[in-house]
Amino acid sequence: MPDAPATPTTEPGDHLQRGLSNRHIQLIAIGGAIGTGLFLGSGRTISLAGPSVLLVYAVIGFMLFFVMRAMGEMLLSNLRYKSFRDMAADILGPWAGFLTGWTYWFCWIVTGIADVVAVSGYVAFWAPDLPRWLPALGLVLLLLALNLVAVRLFGEMEFWFAIVKIVAIVALIAVGVVMIASGFRGADGATASLAHLWDDGGFFPHGFTGFLAGFQIAIFAFVGIELVGTTAAETRDPERTLPRAINAIPVRVLLFYLGALVVIMAVTPWRSIDPAESPFVAMFALAGLPAAAGVINLVVLTSAASSANSGIFSTSRMLYGLAEDKEAPAGFGLLSARHVPARGLLFSCACLLPGVALLYAGRSVIEAFTLVTTVATLLFIVVWTVILASYLVYRRRSPELHAASSFRMPGGRVMCWVVLAFFAAMVVVLALEPETRVALLVMPVWFGALGVAWYFLRHRVTAAHAAARVADGDAAPGDETEHERVGAAH
Repeated sequence: MPDAPATPTTEPGDHLQRGLSNRHIQLIAIGGAIGTGLFLGSGRTISLAGPSVLLVYAVIGFMLFFVMRAMGEMLLSNLRYKSFRDMAADILGPWAGFLTGWTYWFCWIVTGIADVVAVSGYVAFWAPDLPRWLPALGLVLLLLALNLVAVRLFGEMEFWFAIVKIVAIVALIAVGVVMIASGFRGADGATASLAHLWDDGGFFPHGFTGFLAGFQIAIFAFVGIELVGTTAAETRDPERTLPRAINAIPVRVLLFYLGALVVIMAVTPWRSIDPAESPFVAMFALAGLPAAAGVINLVVLTSAASSANSGIFSTSRMLYGLAEDKEAPAGFGLLSARHVPARGLLFSCACLLPGVALLYAGRSVIEAFTLVTTVATLLFIVVWTVILASYLVYRRRSPELHAASSFRMPGGRVMCWVVLAFFAAMVVVLALEPETRVALLVMPVWFGALGVAWYFLRHRVTAAHAAARVADGDAAPGDETEHERVGAAH
């Protein structure tokens, strides 16, 4: 059914426009919940954790659902919040908005570089003689051009990108169910059966260590799940659409992650799954689909392009918000005639171009891909942690808003601490393996640079926040909140 005509919720002028409908938000949420890591990384995750990989994905999805519910309650408590960056700045203080905005920007730049590298490799499947930098550059220019048109076009792109991913997973599950029901026998003589989930070494064949190792890759599959939190200023009827998108996350994790992985491991014994190959390709190949490799290659290419598209959108909106609060150059706060932050889009796309340079790194591209995705995972954990910290302060400082909320976070403060403990455990797990430990050494460089920048900007930023509160009628001239004083001190 076509969307109803937009009802303007902002005055004409220099404002982001609410051009994203319920249809767009629902599919953006689905696309964010189905990461490239599911298509690419699930083979290796299965080899590390065995059937317990199902519990790995279930635990991550369960924990991140509470992050999303906390974010949703706070965003809806104040519809002036354009994203969770504004939320963190208002609740924790200007320093938190500065850290969250620039870290989230860097999250998607790092992820986008990985996606650009990956897309080039996927195109080489069909055109091996094509210069590898050409599709990478072409993708950046294409997404830039489309995002410059209007936010609605971004929503349309994500809608169709997500549809491709959904169709691929649903088709895999349907084919797998038929193979299991018919007792399909593979080339190795194994018969498709749900018993493969427990009859080869048990559910935890590599013990607890193998189970923990599965988290290292699986958590990257969920990055971007919070993307709907960057669309708050451009969403029609956010009180209705945001809760619907967030509440559907558990069902999507059950269907798209656990459903697909159960079918894959039931058809092919987990020890027979090649960690260097997409299990999705192997499944369709087993089913006798001649074009299996080409079809799945197209799906994974689409998934990577979708991730890059999300990154370009979200980073430009973060730069727009940062510029409004004097935390980034003022030019990033200017909107084009189509009400999109064009300068932020151009800057973010320019920062993706180092991904093109990575294509000349030869065999080290895979190592670079692993490094940047692990860095991105750690950065996203920082952002998710800030969201939960904001919720704890919000509950303490604004109990009346929580009491009046129609979208309260289940479990409240207790679940916040549970999820924060989980994130701390994930950082420890990432430190266990040499491949992912390197990324931990990169993190102090980024946060050190942010600390230096905040030292020089803190007084200007704090004054801008105080002035904005006066303009919004939340404070009298000369008033200064506790978190603004803390922000200036930091």
